[in-house]
Order: sequence, then C-alpha cells, then structure tokens
Amino acid sequence: MIIKNGLIYYRGEIVKRDIEIEGNKIVRIGKNIEGESYNAEGKLILPGLVNTHTHLAMTLLRGYADDLPLNEWLENYIWPAESKLKGEDVYYGSLLGIVEMIKSGTTCFNDMYFFMDKTADAVVESGIRGVLSHGCIELSDPKKGKREIKESLRIMKICEKKDRTEFMFGPHAPYTCSKEFLMKIKDLADKYKKYIHIHVSETENEVKDIEKQYKMRPMEYLEDFLNENVLIAHAVHLTEKEIKILKEKNVKVSHNPVSNLKLSSGIAPVPELLKNDILVSLGTDGTASNNSLNIFEDLKIMALIHKLKDPKNLNANECLKIATENGGKALNLKIGKIEEGYFADLIFIDLRSASLNPEHNLISNIVYSMDTESIKDVMVDGKFVMQNRKIITLDEEKIIEKTEEIAKDLVNR
Repeated sequence: MIIKNGLIYYRGEIVKRDIEIEGNKIVRIGKNIEGESYNAEGKLILPGLVNTHTHLAMTLLRGYADDLPLNEWLENYIWPAESKLKGEDVYYGSLLGIVEMIKSGTTCFNDMYFFMDKTADAVVESGIRGVLSHGCIELSDPKKGKREIKESLRIMKICEKKDRTEFMFGPHAPYTCSKEFLMKIKDLADKYKKYIHIHVSETENEVKDIEKQYKMRPMEYLEDFLNENVLIAHAVHLTEKEIKILKEKNVKVSHNPVSNLKLSSGIAPVPELLKNDILVSLGTDGTASNNSLNIFEDLKIMALIHKLKDPKNLNANECLKIATENGGKALNLKIGKIEEGYFADLIFIDLRSASLNPEHNLISNIVYSMDTESIKDVMVDGKFVMQNRKIITLDEEKIIEKTEEIAKDLVNR
C-alpha cells in the first residue's frame, strides 16, 4: 500500500511525502511512489501515540473515587474493589480502554494490572499494540512472591505467542515489593531479555517512608536494581543525586502529569531529566486517577505545567516527540516514528478541523489546540482499526453496555 497526497510528521517537521507499507512495516518514504494507493489528501499523518504507563481495566472504576489523596484513594477504595475483580471484568474493561485509546490516537500502550491474559485477548481482538505486565505485589511474603513470579512467567509465555503483544516484568513498587524480590525480578528480566515496569517516587509520603525505613532515598535504595531495562512510572520527587543515578543507569521515565496533578502527588522535574539526557515518555496512568486515556490531553498539560518557570521549557516539538518516538524507545519497539523499518502504526488527522486552523504552525496546533475528534483513521501494524471515526475491529456499543453492567456489579460485590 502507498499512502499518498498527505502531509506527514517526519523527522521533526511537517512535509508532503508518500509512505510505502509492506505487510506491517514502513519500507519507503518519498515522493511520487507508484503502486496501489490510499488517498490521504487533506490529512495529516502522525505516528500513533504511545501510552507508556496505564492500568487499562481501571476503566471500570472511572469516577468511582475522586478528589482524594493517593493513600486514602488506594487503601479505602481502589484496592478493595480490585480484590473483587474477575477475568471477564478485566477483559471488558480492557476493551473499553482500547476503544478510548484508538479514538484518541493511541496505537500502543504499556499496561500493569491483573488477569493480563484477558487483556492480551483484548489486544489481539482489537488490533492495537500492547505491552503487558502482571502487577506483582509481594509484601515481603516469600510464598506470595513465588506465586507472583509464576503468574508473571505464565503471562510472558502467553504474550510471546500472540500478535502485537509484548511482555514486561511488573513489580508494583518498592513499598509493595521487598528488595530481595525486586532483585529476583531483575535476574529474571536479564535471563529472559525483558524490560521492567515499576512505580517509584510518586508521592512525598512514599519517599519519606523509604527514607525512614532504609535511611536513603528511593533511587539510592534501588541503585543496584536499576539499569537500562527499567522503566519507572512517575519519578516525581527526585534530588540532584537521584537524577544523576537515573542518568548513570540509563533508566527510562514515564511522566504521568494528569494523574500526578489530580492526586496532588506533584510535578516530575521533566526539564531537568531531559537536560540530563534521561529518556522521558508519556503515560496517562489508570482511568481511576486520570480519568482519561486520551494522551493528547496529557500532552497539552505536560507542555503547560513545565512552563510555569520558563515558557521555553518543553516546546511543542519536544512534547510531540515525548509522546511518540520516546514512547517507542521506552518500550524498545520500532514505533513512534514515521521511518523506514518501523511498524506502520499511524493516525490520520483531518486538516479541515477548526481546531487545526489557521495553519501557522501545525505542530503547535497538534499539541495546544487539536480536538481528538479530528482523528479520522487509525492504522496499527499496517491495518486500519478505525476509519472515519468508526472502530472496525470491535462492537463499541456492546462494549459500553457490558462494561456499564460489570462496573455497577463490581462496586457492589
């Protein structure tokens, strides 16, 4: 297939080029490429956005417990509800999240949750791309730790057999997993050549508790656990020394600005991380704390909050790169760029949209003003999963009806 006549976001610029796709990969970018074509006239083509930290099936708890601090939110509402989850709940909650993501331009997500075999089924059925982690909560209990590792290895084998489905190890956090358990996970990740997805330094209380218990800050405590295969979600509260550790260990960071603001967790020092050449990508977190999976919302809010000190911080092009190319690098996948050899994960935006006009600077318009209703078509792995705002792989109405029924039942169990 040749995608012709559209504008594309290519190497940091908006240019007019054709895109040639063979199978699931981009094989050529150029002008006047001949062959069977898809006419993209009047459209702007971006790489699909990458959500590098979420808990997808938490769509079932959207709006269930809002306007609360993290500890109260987790301990009194979220964890009790999650303890009642069933596999079918996670399957339908995942499908609902996937519908929302596709319609808002996300083509790959990095998920940590439970019943991840059901989320893998949802990934395959929908056509999206997913990186999945079983969320390990060991609580310094060796027997529970063995069960968590067994489940992680089970999910890893399932993911390896399914299309567009990758696996990461997912120890929840240093306050829910002992150091001994974390080091076992590190050894397994090294053995199987997998990445690790973990929450660290989300709140001040978390940092204070670790300091009190171990007489050091989280990144110091985790120093021998951290390496280039670790992706940290949040990293809000960091000292200069901790930033130096992240740089030396080549750790990746998933920035979750909306969730961090809504839970009053704070604002991660993203400009400082970028100045230290630390890879920063973008995540929504779960819909119980965001409450949206729309990465374009997080993109704009990320751009704005870091301009409080300096309007030159995080220009529009940097922000778009964080949400696309950096996401691909964070997950070690050939996604997030329109480039030869990359997967054909693309979104097609209507240039006639009011929110994109006038076209003084299209990249700025994408970051600061674009309405996601402007996203008309979405392609993942070389196949369209949405055309003219209709998802063609899933029954959206049925999913919404079913998840409404499940969500009400879940909170009453």
